[in-house]
Amino acid sequence: MKIAVIGPGAMGCLYGGLLAQAGEDVWLVHVREDHVAVLNRDGVFIESDAGTVNIPVKATTDPATIGPVDLILVFVKSGQTRAAVSRVRDLVGPHTALMTLQNGLGNHEILADTWGQERVLAGTTSFGAAAFEPGRVRLNGIGKSCFGELDGRLSPRLHNLVAVFDRAGLNPEASTEPLKLIWDKLFVNVGINALTAIANVKNGQLLAIPPLTKLLEQAVTEANQVATKAGVKFSPDPVSRTKEIARLTATNISSMRQDILQGRPTEVAMMNEAIIRLGHHYGVPTPVNETLTYLVQALTARDAAKTEKPAG
Repeated sequence: MKIAVIGPGAMGCLYGGLLAQAGEDVWLVHVREDHVAVLNRDGVFIESDAGTVNIPVKATTDPATIGPVDLILVFVKSGQTRAAVSRVRDLVGPHTALMTLQNGLGNHEILADTWGQERVLAGTTSFGAAAFEPGRVRLNGIGKSCFGELDGRLSPRLHNLVAVFDRAGLNPEASTEPLKLIWDKLFVNVGINALTAIANVKNGQLLAIPPLTKLLEQAVTEANQVATKAGVKFSPDPVSRTKEIARLTATNISSMRQDILQGRPTEVAMMNEAIIRLGHHYGVPTPVNETLTYLVQALTARDAAKTEKPAG
């Protein structure tokens, strides 16, 4: 299968590397020439407790050099999705599918608005990964890749993608309710990501520090109330599930904490801020999520100010 991975950061390199290792025709698409040069020269390194694997890959900044593909796998930060999918026209052929396993709300809608709902698959990944240099990924936890068609069909295309991901060791599961998957993961992101970024702690410390535990509970409870009012499907007791994920990923550095530490834009707009927007729409107060959002935005603004050159 010919696959283009848009956004080869931690998850993009992990998935792209493992798919390439399994024999798929994989291209990594990045906006920066220096990153592409490193990927083409050195390949992808995936480090884990079992050792380090080096996988040769192909990378480019120009999708036109690739041509139409079977699958476009989108792994850019959520705030970059609209710009990213507008640049992939040369990758789209008559039978091209687009898949998002990104964090937060709104990504599959952007893909569908741009390229049509019939092309889009959506879901989540529970793999834990961090990247601190181009092409070098630390695998912190082996998870699952759960995804499905937006209309819930168990289509031949879906079964084929499950087989491809299975050969790559990506532990796929076909879902008839991909939007439920997205909401279930959103609760976890709402409860863990902003708090770990603000407090500069690993996931497990949210359960060891009582004030942080209380804030986790309140943030997820607000999201639960919003989701209930919106009538969306989600699994029972999201507060307990979020705590369990924090426990299981106790030593992980959340993606938002990684973003803050490395001075990158965060995905808070598609997580806690998305709960604020829906809360306003449905008349549900979300004061804790508002506070967490403002604090993450303040950290981002602070870091941006540090890099600005003084006037004069």
